[in-house]
Amino acid sequence: MSSQTDKVLLGCVGAPYGIKGWVKITTYTESVESIFDYSPWQLVVNGKSQEVEVAQWRLHGKGVIARFKHVEDRDDAARLTGQEIYVNEDQLAELGDDDFYWRELIGMEVKNIKGYHFGHVDALMETGSNDVLQVKANARDGFGKKERLIPLVDGDVIKNIDRENRLIEVDWDPDF
Repeated sequence: MSSQTDKVLLGCVGAPYGIKGWVKITTYTESVESIFDYSPWQLVVNGKSQEVEVAQWRLHGKGVIARFKHVEDRDDAARLTGQEIYVNEDQLAELGDDDFYWRELIGMEVKNIKGYHFGHVDALMETGSNDVLQVKANARDGFGKKERLIPLVDGDVIKNIDRENRLIEVDWDPDF
C-alpha cells in the first residue's frame, strides 16, 4: 500500500442521495465528471484506507452523484459521508513540460524578476478569467503584506516555473 504522500485528493463523498445507496460527490477536478476518469478510489473509513469502485454515476444539476459497488442503501451511503476521495499519484496523467498540477505549485517560493522574494504559494484559486496564486508573505515583508494574490498568467506575469528548484519567477511589483 502506498504512503499518504503518494495519494492525491480528488474530492469528497457528500450526503446520501435517495434510498438506493447513491451519494453526492464534491469534486476538485477541473470538470466535475473528470473524477470518474480515475479508478479505483481510496477512502479512509474508520481510520483505514478502503478501496472503492464506482458502480454508477451521473450528472446531477451542476454536480455529480454516484453509487459504489457493495453500497446498496441509504444507511451504507451515510457511513461514507465526509470521506475524502484519493487516488494514487501514479494514476494521474503525465503532463508536458509547460503544464502542471496545482498541487505541484503549493509550497513553491515566489520571487520577482528583480529578485524580491514574496514568500511561498499557500493555495490557488479559480477566478473565471484566470487562476490566481495565493502567496503567503515572508515574515519580514517590507510592505506590510501577509498575503498576495498574483495572477497565474503565463508570459505576462509568470515568467518561469522551475520545478527542480521549486521556484516561480514573476513580473510583479512588491507594492501590489
